[in-house]
Amino acid sequence: MSLEGRVAVVTGSGRGLGLAYAQELARQGAAVVVNDVDEATAAEAVASIESAGGRAVAVVAPVGPTETAQRLVQTAVDTYGRLDILVTNAGVLRDTVLWKMSDDDFDTVINVHLRGTFTCVREAATYMRANEIPGRIICIGSPTGQRGNFGQTNYAAAKAGIVGMVRTWALELKKAGITANAVIPVAATAMTATVPYFAAAVEADEKGEPMPAFFRHDLGFGTSDDVAGLIAYLASDAAAAVTGQAIGIGGDRLQLWSHPEPVATAYREGGWTHDALQTGFDDAVGGLQSVGEKFPPLPEELQRP
Repeated sequence: MSLEGRVAVVTGSGRGLGLAYAQELARQGAAVVVNDVDEATAAEAVASIESAGGRAVAVVAPVGPTETAQRLVQTAVDTYGRLDILVTNAGVLRDTVLWKMSDDDFDTVINVHLRGTFTCVREAATYMRANEIPGRIICIGSPTGQRGNFGQTNYAAAKAGIVGMVRTWALELKKAGITANAVIPVAATAMTATVPYFAAAVEADEKGEPMPAFFRHDLGFGTSDDVAGLIAYLASDAAAAVTGQAIGIGGDRLQLWSHPEPVATAYREGGWTHDALQTGFDDAVGGLQSVGEKFPPLPEELQRP
């Protein structure tokens, strides 16, 4: 077991992707602090880990406040003697288009995803640096944060912000030997279960059957367990040189997302005036970048009414 003797905190790990991460970390030998806002859900998650021979304890609290971050780290240290791994997975959705999005819709998502990631990483990194632990920070992003998605202003902002913070933390924590990476998962979740395009894949998953190859290979869309292996890998010694990266995973596909780089550069003596841009912008940039996720047509046999 590659994580024997390590201790991990996984936020939002009562169900779904977070639970898969916690279970895989425990399977690889780590003791895990499970986190959820619902006591019964957290208890079930702990029981599932313990029944498989692992070690786990729960902290029931909403992610976002500094006090929750402190409780998570302190519980790891008090219960298991140390903290080596933090996975920030907790999140909520408040989807609606821009002109209908309320302040509360925006603030709630930003508070849990972005502020919650910040407060938890700050607390964990402070502990790791003070105790000279070459820890692992793994933050969960989303394709929405990379490319945008209709109706998800708040979620896109939070997930893009997480990747920006990870790149910064990789620089700041390098000297301490602490890695920081973002994982961009694509998997069957409560959210994708409501999307007709994924109906055949979700249907197969619910029946315990393999997902069609179109989803697993062509779309890189799979189960929560397909993502969990990457979490455990990034938490291990084998990934000690991997930091500051945004890594996509889902189904049969593994991806390394690029850092934003200029795709076109043009110079004009005297600068780019309004008139110059009116006549020269198209030639200068050579084509615009696409936005949003674009899916290929579903094969006929996978279409559902």
